[in-house]
Amino acid sequence: MPEDRQPRSSRPSSGGGRSQGGRAGGRPQGGSSRGAAPSRGAGGRSASRDGDKPYAKRDGDKKPYPKRDGDKKPYGKRDDARGGSRPYSRDRRDDQRPRRTDAERTEDQKRYDGPEIPEWITGKELDRSVVDQLKSLPEKLMLRVARHLVAAGELLDSDPKTAYQHTLAARSRAGRLAVVREAVGEAAYAAGDYAEALSELRSAKRMNGAQEYIAIMADCERALGRPDRALTLLKNASRENFAPPLLAEVLIVEAGARRDRGELDAALRTLENGSLNSRSRAPWVARLRYTYAETLLAAGRPEDALEWFHRTEATDIEEITDAGARALEIERSLPKD
Repeated sequence: MPEDRQPRSSRPSSGGGRSQGGRAGGRPQGGSSRGAAPSRGAGGRSASRDGDKPYAKRDGDKKPYPKRDGDKKPYGKRDDARGGSRPYSRDRRDDQRPRRTDAERTEDQKRYDGPEIPEWITGKELDRSVVDQLKSLPEKLMLRVARHLVAAGELLDSDPKTAYQHTLAARSRAGRLAVVREAVGEAAYAAGDYAEALSELRSAKRMNGAQEYIAIMADCERALGRPDRALTLLKNASRENFAPPLLAEVLIVEAGARRDRGELDAALRTLENGSLNSRSRAPWVARLRYTYAETLLAAGRPEDALEWFHRTEATDIEEITDAGARALEIERSLPKD
């Protein structure tokens, strides 16, 4: 039986209890209620990506697009204090710089414009707490950024790459706002660009000091083949004020990093420090139990794993895992009396 199975809730819940994009809730269970798109509902993806090992390695540190300077447009006219509109104006100092081709300029413009936003999205769907953070922008700019964030939230599950492009368009206009950088990080994570996700979430954390993305950041380190860094990041996090959902996500990622290092017993002990016996039927309980069952199975304890897959199924009222199917597989594989 392959050990890299995953619950349908395959990634860490990200930022907390958000409500945007016309949907309720936010992808991580345990973060704030600041509500930036993109976000998932309470039954969103789990921090366990696959319950036991990181996503396949990618060209992690390569960024698919150049960094931008905050809110400045990367193309076209730019009115600034030095004197009005000077699209791509050059002086003698610029003559030595390589000129960009029309194709490159078009790509920059496409990134800035972003994907088309459906007409029905007004931007008012964003959580009020997010809107409050956008109010430092001029009204028309705020509306455009808000609409891109809502569109990203709507597409995050079904089309994460397009959702990511929406957040890049928002970032190109409002890259100095932490809530926008969080949205880019979360969408990059969903789209599989873990290095960019980590970079963006670090930037957001520097801006606002928030901790609710700590599980995703550590999971990105795992995905980039750096479980030691993931463990260090989680070890240094102050967990005293973590809500139960976020704490569960942290334990799931920590256990995964232990498994990456071949430390199955340590992974089990980590999960046993969580609220495995909680009477809650919240999604985080199902994710925690599922990961524990997976780890028991990897440790060669199928009977115990079977018990915990059944306990997961009993809790998983939103059906975010395939615990029932996993239990059936184990039952079929065990010797008959």
